[in-house]
Amino acid sequence: MYVSVAIDLALDRLFTYEVPVELLGRVCVGQLLRVPFHGRITRGFALALTETPPAFATKPVMAIEDESPFFSPALLKLVKWIASYTASPIEVVLKTAVPASVLKPSARPKELLFVEPTGSAAELTKHQAELLADIVRVGGGWMQQLVKEFKTSPSTLRTLAQKGCLSIVPRQSRRDPLAGRSVVPTHPLQLNDMQARALDTIFAQDVGGRGATALPSDGCGAPRPVLLHGVTGSGKTEIYLQVIARLLEQGKGAIVLVPEIALTPQTVRRFAGRFGNRVAVLHSALSDGERYDEWHRIRTGEARVVVGPRSAIFAPVANLGLIVVDEEHDPSYKQDETPRYHARDVAVMRARFEGARIVLGSATPSLESWLNAQQKKYELASVPVRVAGRSLPTVHLVNMQQELERMGHVPIYSSLLLEAVRSRLDRGEQTILFLNRRGYARVLDCPDCGWVAECPECAVPYTYHRADQCLRCHVCGGWARLPADCPVCHAKELSYGGVGTQRAEAALQACFPRAKILRMDADSTSRKYSHDDILSAFRAGKADVLLGTQMIAKGLDFPNVTLVGVLNADTSLNRPDPRASERTYQLLAQVSGRAGRAEKPGEVYIQTFQPDAAAIAAAAKGDYAAFAAGELEDRRTAYFPPYCRLSTLVFRSKVETLARDWADLYARSLEGWAKKANAKSGNEGFRVSEAAEAPLSKADGWFRYHVVLRTPTAKAAVDAVKWLKSVRPPPDALRIAFDVDALNLM
Repeated sequence: MYVSVAIDLALDRLFTYEVPVELLGRVCVGQLLRVPFHGRITRGFALALTETPPAFATKPVMAIEDESPFFSPALLKLVKWIASYTASPIEVVLKTAVPASVLKPSARPKELLFVEPTGSAAELTKHQAELLADIVRVGGGWMQQLVKEFKTSPSTLRTLAQKGCLSIVPRQSRRDPLAGRSVVPTHPLQLNDMQARALDTIFAQDVGGRGATALPSDGCGAPRPVLLHGVTGSGKTEIYLQVIARLLEQGKGAIVLVPEIALTPQTVRRFAGRFGNRVAVLHSALSDGERYDEWHRIRTGEARVVVGPRSAIFAPVANLGLIVVDEEHDPSYKQDETPRYHARDVAVMRARFEGARIVLGSATPSLESWLNAQQKKYELASVPVRVAGRSLPTVHLVNMQQELERMGHVPIYSSLLLEAVRSRLDRGEQTILFLNRRGYARVLDCPDCGWVAECPECAVPYTYHRADQCLRCHVCGGWARLPADCPVCHAKELSYGGVGTQRAEAALQACFPRAKILRMDADSTSRKYSHDDILSAFRAGKADVLLGTQMIAKGLDFPNVTLVGVLNADTSLNRPDPRASERTYQLLAQVSGRAGRAEKPGEVYIQTFQPDAAAIAAAAKGDYAAFAAGELEDRRTAYFPPYCRLSTLVFRSKVETLARDWADLYARSLEGWAKKANAKSGNEGFRVSEAAEAPLSKADGWFRYHVVLRTPTAKAAVDAVKWLKSVRPPPDALRIAFDVDALNLM
């Protein structure tokens, strides 16, 4: 017997080993094995078994690291699909699919000493007898807890064990990420007619039924994906909960993806309140021990519902019945390093491979998913009204050009927004303010000579952070001290341009000194549980205003929030990106939806210099269908996604000419490939841009050039790039990143 192994090195090939006699019948696909490789011992995953000997000499497998497979057949199929689709080494995808804390050779369950009463003894002191009685009363427990609770010592407990009164044995102790966090049990709510109809649509997609779709790989039927388009506050989460409850009764499991770690604590609470210890959480803020324990709880079937950001899509849930991708439009589902997968697309493929249902939920679906629903590739379930008949918030557009003309400068807060905040403070209601830029000032410059404080490693200005009085680069993380004067002309007066969340917070506090303000951005949430602490404090009414970046723009539900203010709606609209209008609409609609989610009506004030822009005007009206129709027509005319697949090649080098010349070489070579492909297909579906400096032309000391491909299929781009890399392999001093279905063109 021979086994193909993907070893723990990104070599993008498999190696064949012989299965020794003592391991025959024990080695199986998906296991982690220990194997020899080039004079050293390494580990790798078994991907295939065969009895056919190779035409070369092989070495034997040394040992099985874990008898239980890390990957089911369906998960392995998914890994292979990702490797092929994203043109990534399969070893890298395998390592992405299993948390590093699980694969560490030193990873172990945590063991603590457990004390349990076993009997009584005649010769006990009064103190020992009283202690034993207390332990019997509570039924035993962890040694450190008993020592603390009964004010005793480990040696006293060991003495009782020696007398036969207690047993002290090591037991595994779960490192619970929810320990110390309150979870309130909940019960299913009565669904309104729209929610009930959506629930029926999801369950109508049965294998072999009218909603079944054929798998290209094995011909099996799989439920058609359901796009759940529900306005903000329409009760999409309750639908998810009731679908999962029904599937749990059938012995099936579920994965629920959320886009941001900030949303994970709130979502976990809601699911744990309904399903208790059957819920596991996976995200990057967990400790290694917590992640190890949660992953193994899922692997053993103890936890049947998994909640987490994009990497949770790889959770080893057995008998998977449902995948939910909440806020499916969110760009954070796309990974920006190898393998550059999109968790939404991976979720759709995993559901197909496992015959599971998949629900993509959003108030502002991605145009890709919306078009799939229009073309009947997805089933559409709509919930166009809020629960309990609550109304959507009233949206006001504030023209900041008029504020500029009236005041002579651009204020952070318009007079209309300030008055709206004041009225909420007077009424004891809460406000959310959205500004998608952290720090105090976006740029520090000299008004006399024009000098700008820039990061020497990146082609971007430093951002001034007032909290620690330093300049920080938001690209590479570098920093510099705040200069006392201009380093060029030595002028003493420096200018702070642009507004970040720190500056907006300070300005608001100056306007309302008695207001309690919480700020939520990457700077204020660096501690573990800081997301949860801030949101819990705001939910408990300990603050009047929550000011933050896009982590507060979606998925949050605060009954007492009746006002939302968007300080600068133009930030995302002016990005060099064909999806800029779509993202602007999504952000504005999502953050607007935080207002008026309970009995009290809500209002939204959107400050903008472009009130007539299609995305901003449509977001104010809340008409997604009209916006999508117009935007899709523009995309079709311009040949942009979802009418093509957009991929990028980014060339990075410490030597600018090397990056530029190789980008130009690849662009010209791909143009030749495109001409042949277009001649063969009879259309102009394969288009290649010229090599150009990337919008972010330098990052972390690396110069960056890019080439953009638009192709009819992702495979067309993958095949072209693979061919080009094989005939023109790049030099060691050059890095080439290939991103299929790219979302970030910076």
